[in-house]
Amino acid sequence: MTEEPYRWVEAIANRREYIEDQLARGSPIVLLNYADGLLLLTVSRETRKIFEIYDRIAFAALGHPADIERMRLAAIDLAHIEGFNRAVADVALRRLVNFGLSPALKTAFEQVFNAPFIVKMVLAELGDDADRDVIVKLDYDGSYGRSEIEMREPFDVVAGTRPAEKAMLQYLIEHNGNSKRSLDDALRLAARTWAVGMQIAERGKQEDEREAKLPEDFDPVRHLRDHLKTRHVEAAVLDRTQTASAKFRLLDEKEIRAALKDL
Repeated sequence: MTEEPYRWVEAIANRREYIEDQLARGSPIVLLNYADGLLLLTVSRETRKIFEIYDRIAFAALGHPADIERMRLAAIDLAHIEGFNRAVADVALRRLVNFGLSPALKTAFEQVFNAPFIVKMVLAELGDDADRDVIVKLDYDGSYGRSEIEMREPFDVVAGTRPAEKAMLQYLIEHNGNSKRSLDDALRLAARTWAVGMQIAERGKQEDEREAKLPEDFDPVRHLRDHLKTRHVEAAVLDRTQTASAKFRLLDEKEIRAALKDL
């Protein structure tokens, strides 16, 4: 009997290692502020990764496509139940995470005889002004929150490895510039930041990921172009200027190409 807790701890450790190995191959996600709202960007092959959850709430994830879809549907169901039982204005991102998504992920992760969710997410809620925007990162084990550095900044990232996320955040901090940037400027910065994260993730496969660093001659634009030969940019905004209650809008290919044409 005394061995059972140790077996469970060992099983959890093995489970964590397996999930993180699967996620390490995922395409990073950038969530970045601009003058009129929030931008979410990633680079995809085929499967979509950025979605609307409710009028002011957006969701983006990396991981197994089936698990991303399961979490997306769970978030939508929770939001609509909340809106029906209470009021549309009462649908809040923190409530969805605290009382719905996080407990579901934690339960699935700790039940070692069932399949866990292979997924990492970032969710955003558009406030009436920039100071009231909410960003939450949600991990495969149900843990959520933001680091002290991230809490001070109106942007965030999700990547398959911690070093990739660290490098992306550092790049954003160094190149953040004007927080009232245009959407085109935000698209260009987010695309370069994605390239930084993808480069670190790829280098981590060949070397100790804790030591993975950007090469001295690294050019994020060149790296982005290499990936766009087989992938496409996927982006969406939560736009405060939209008069409709729904603030989410997917950017079309023409709009993205026009913004990135000079890269």
